[in-house]
Amino acid sequence: MTTILLAGGGTGGHLMPALAIARAIGERHPDWRCVFAGAERGVEARVLPERGVPHQLFPFQPIHRHRPWRNLAWPFRIRRLISAIDAMLDRESPDAVIGTGGYVSGPVVFRAASRGIPTGIIELDVRPGIATRWLAGRAREIWLAVPESLDGLPVNARSRARVTGAPIVAPDSARRDAAMLQYGFRGDRPVVVVTGGSQGARAINELVAEWLRAGGADHADIIWGTGATTHHTFAHLHRPPHVHVVPFIDPMAAAWSVADLCVARAGMMTIAELCAWGIPSILIPLPSAAADHQTHNARALAAVGAAVWLPQAGLSAEQLGEELRALLDDAERRRRMADAARARGRPGAAAEIAERVDVLVGA
Repeated sequence: MTTILLAGGGTGGHLMPALAIARAIGERHPDWRCVFAGAERGVEARVLPERGVPHQLFPFQPIHRHRPWRNLAWPFRIRRLISAIDAMLDRESPDAVIGTGGYVSGPVVFRAASRGIPTGIIELDVRPGIATRWLAGRAREIWLAVPESLDGLPVNARSRARVTGAPIVAPDSARRDAAMLQYGFRGDRPVVVVTGGSQGARAINELVAEWLRAGGADHADIIWGTGATTHHTFAHLHRPPHVHVVPFIDPMAAAWSVADLCVARAGMMTIAELCAWGIPSILIPLPSAAADHQTHNARALAAVGAAVWLPQAGLSAEQLGEELRALLDDAERRRRMADAARARGRPGAAAEIAERVDVLVGA
C-alpha cells in the first residue's frame, strides 16, 4: 500500500492544508493511506483524533524569536525528537513526505530527505520562512501559494518551485441556502464574518466588541469566531439571528458561503479561502508574526484591490467601524474587491498538489 506522510500543524493554518491535501489524495487514490505527524501542543492534538485519522504527535516546542533564553532546552530535546521521528519513518515506511509548516514539519521533512524519501514542502506566505529556505535545497518539489514567494527562495531551488495556490477545500456555492437557514439570516443585510484564525485574536475581538456596542450590527449580520480562549469574555454579545458569537466557526465553508465582507488576520490560509470564495476583506495582520509575514501577505492583497490593510498599532474601534461602514454601504466597491480576490484564487490547489504527489512517488 502506498503511504503518504503529512507533517504540519501547530495552528489551523498549517494543519488544514495537510487535511485538504489528504482529502485530494484520497479522491485520486482511495487505496492509498495518509498518515499525519503533528505536535502535542498544536490544534492537531484535538482535530486529528476527532477526525479519526492515523497520526503521531511529538513533543515539539516553537522556536522563541523574542525570548531566546527559552530555546536553551532545545539541545537536550533534539536527540529524543530525532529518535522518535526516525522510529515513525521506520514504522510507516512512507513513499513520500509532505511538509505543510509548523513545529513538526521541518524536522520530519529533513529526516525523510536525509533517507532519500521523496519530499515536498508548501510555502503559504508571501515571504518564505526560515524552515522553507532551509529545506528548499533538499525538497524535490516546492509548492507556493502566491507567485511573490518565488523571489524569496534560494536561487538554486527556484527551478523546483511551482505556484499551486494554497490547498483548501474547494468552494461550494450550493452551501449558501443551508447556511442562511443555519444562521437564521433573511438575506436583507450584508453578512460580516470576523475571524482571528484557529486560535482567535484578542485585539480584533476587543475592537469588534466595541464596534458592536456602538451599534455596529444595526445594519449587518455578524458571524464572529472569537477563539476558545477568549470566548467567555465576548459571549454576552451573542444575539442571534443577527449576531453569532462562537468559539470556532465550523464548518468555515458555511460562513464563507454567506459572507459579503470579512475582518481577519492575514494568515495565508485565510487569504487563500477569501480569494477562492471571492470575499472582500479588512485585514489586520498579527504584529508578532514571524518576520512580520502577515503584513507582507496583507500588503500583497491590498495592492491588487482585494482587501483593506489596517495595521493593528494605534487602530481604534472607531476607525475599524468607519472602514466597515464604508464597505457595507458600497456594494459596488465590494463587488470590485471580490472580483480582485477571485482573480488570485486557486480553488483547485489541493487537487494540483495531489497530482504532484503522484510524480513524487512515481505513480
